[in-house]
Amino acid sequence: MSRKSNPERRRLRQIVTSDPRIMGGTPVFRGTRIPVDLIADMLTEGASAAEILEGYPALDEEKIAMALLCAREFPVKKSANRKPWSGKKPQGERSFRLSDLLRDGG
Repeated sequence: MSRKSNPERRRLRQIVTSDPRIMGGTPVFRGTRIPVDLIADMLTEGASAAEILEGYPALDEEKIAMALLCAREFPVKKSANRKPWSGKKPQGERSFRLSDLLRDGG
């Protein structure tokens, strides 16, 4: 990033936080549990700011606009295996019948 964009970088540090106790350290918008990379992915997929605000009213247009920049500046390592349970043997198996679930109250 060029020196001109240092104010943008400082602003990112004000609105984004990464804490191991919050979502395992994934960068999120401060005061929320909304991952920055999620919003950046939504923008990349073609979602509009209005659509994102509808689903995430805790955000504002500035945060949405900064999401792509933040994702580039502070990339999150995404696991190749997004299903950590795949290929593992279940701990225990229990079959349910619909009548059992209805009788137990769901």
